[in-house]
Amino acid sequence: MTLTAVVTGASSGIGAATARALAEAGYRVVCAARRTDRIEPLAAEIGGVAVACDITDPAQVDALAAAVGDRLDLLVNNAGGAVGTETLAEADFDAWVTMFETNVLGAGRVTKALLPALRAAEGTVVFVTSTAAEAAYEGGSGYNAAKAGERMLAGALRLELNGEPVRVCEVAPGLVHTEEFSLVRFHGDQAKADAVYAGVPDPLVAEDVAEVITWVATRPPHVNIDRLVVRPRAQAANHKLFRG
Repeated sequence: MTLTAVVTGASSGIGAATARALAEAGYRVVCAARRTDRIEPLAAEIGGVAVACDITDPAQVDALAAAVGDRLDLLVNNAGGAVGTETLAEADFDAWVTMFETNVLGAGRVTKALLPALRAAEGTVVFVTSTAAEAAYEGGSGYNAAKAGERMLAGALRLELNGEPVRVCEVAPGLVHTEEFSLVRFHGDQAKADAVYAGVPDPLVAEDVAEVITWVATRPPHVNIDRLVVRPRAQAANHKLFRG
């Protein structure tokens, strides 16, 4: 039987790389994202399925669940992201709402909708959080809070499903150089986005994280990777980054 995976936020970065990695590992991948112009060619490339889905829209999440059907082996909650770097004193709470809607409520909504199918298949849920959930940093309060909130979803769900054959895992990436993450965070300012990675030798790339997610998902069924933190060697902590 072919295994089926859903990857949210599959239109770029870690999500697109994960869809490719899972397809290579033998999964039929449902690529879910808002941008159909991105996920349709990706799905065609990997022999998967493209489903347009804004995870903040309950109707679209219900449509995703209907497209998946009665069984699902793997859900990768990847959609999310950071918006802004303002201090708490200057917080843009509209940006906070966006971050909570995607990282917390969106991940929760998708998981709830797909949980019956995951239960039926004795499947696995992987939450892609961030080292922003590990420790606070200046200018990160909204994103810190959102990713810490998503981490609590994973922890609570694991407790709630204890005794059932469903695994709940978390992958928390550190500095990852992708085309869009920092660009979105800095509201399209390419110079500020590039400065995040300036001088950092060998930051992680999306494919590195995709490989980790695939490894977590393909452990034997009795092995649960509760949380795996992955950073580039140059990043010892959120506040400790070597620049050559």
